Amino acid sequence: MPIEIKSVKGYYFLDAWVMSHIIHQATIGFCRRYLNKDNDPGGRLYYQMVMAARSAPANIAEGSSRRQTSRETEMRLTDVARATLSELLSDFMAFSLTYNIEPWAKESENYRNFMNLQLESPKYGIDIEREAWLHIQAQRRRFAPWIESDDLAVRVNALKQLINRNINMLQKMISKQLDEFKQSGGFTENLTKERLVTQSTKAIEQGAPRCPVCGKTMIKRTIKRGTNAGRQFWGCSGYPECQGTLHITINT
Repeated sequence: MPIEIKSVKGYYFLDAWVMSHIIHQATIGFCRRYLNKDNDPGGRLYYQMVMAARSAPANIAEGSSRRQTSRETEMRLTDVARATLSELLSDFMAFSLTYNIEPWAKESENYRNFMNLQLESPKYGIDIEREAWLHIQAQRRRFAPWIESDDLAVRVNALKQLINRNINMLQKMISKQLDEFKQSGGFTENLTKERLVTQSTKAIEQGAPRCPVCGKTMIKRTIKRGTNAGRQFWGCSGYPECQGTLHITINT
């Protein structure tokens, strides 16, 4: 497949990115209301929680944007988003321990009702920036009665469950990204393949011989090291799978 670098915002369509923005905004609201000079005198916890929440959508966006040129970077940044959400979850766990907020039991009505809430799929037109903003706000309102509740126990538990859900989304994304990498390789691999196709086409036009081992077109290569450094030879275009070579005969 020919390599083509496009300006894309595919992450706008990712549920994980939408969910992470909801968590970010809900965390800001939580910190503004419940962290103060008494329980967070230096404001350090406020800063850490808000920045951890912000890191998730930022790294999802950056990772998705790097997809075309580095699948490895995409996976690494998706994993950073997952890790920062785990850090945020730990902060909410610590808060719930401090204020004796018991986690919802999975058989409880609150847990079942909250877990039944799902994101709607985005339907964007040509004005994607505005429509993405509207979509995130609409999805935020679906969860608002829980994650913005005046009942502290409901608010904390709902946020913890939403973060867990987002982490699971990202874990699935990483698994899918790894599978795709195994199937099609990354940018570097595909760049090499495209270069070989160009070289093979040029070699055919110049009457290059066929590999005596596998029959593929051979390409002129240059020895880079040793006493024969600088000397050219025919090498199989299928290298390294095939290591067939031929000497280049110099007419005198």
